[in-house]
Amino acid sequence: MRIRKDDNVIVIGGKDAGKTGRVIRTEPKKSRVYVEGLNMVKRHEKPKPVQDVQKASQQMGGIVDKEGPIHVSNVMLLDPKDNKPTRVGVRRDEGGKRERYAKRSGVSF
Repeated sequence: MRIRKDDNVIVIGGKDAGKTGRVIRTEPKKSRVYVEGLNMVKRHEKPKPVQDVQKASQQMGGIVDKEGPIHVSNVMLLDPKDNKPTRVGVRRDEGGKRERYAKRSGVSF
């Protein structure tokens, strides 16, 4: 998977197509990414005890909105140069390390 945490991406398929956001989590084994504020789903959560000693109260439960997974094929990385969708390539720099770069402009990430 060439998309990593904290990358800015645009969704190209599904109900949130055309929206942009920041990747908050990836699941490479399932080929899924979680994008901040996109593909929101409702989940019922139980109240959980707080680990802090000073707060004796419990964390509130109820219906919570959270980000759902998006398949990696439905997102494209945004080019840092002009903020348009681009494909990602991998090349070696002068020191021999791998670096990701935008195929649209050639700028490395």
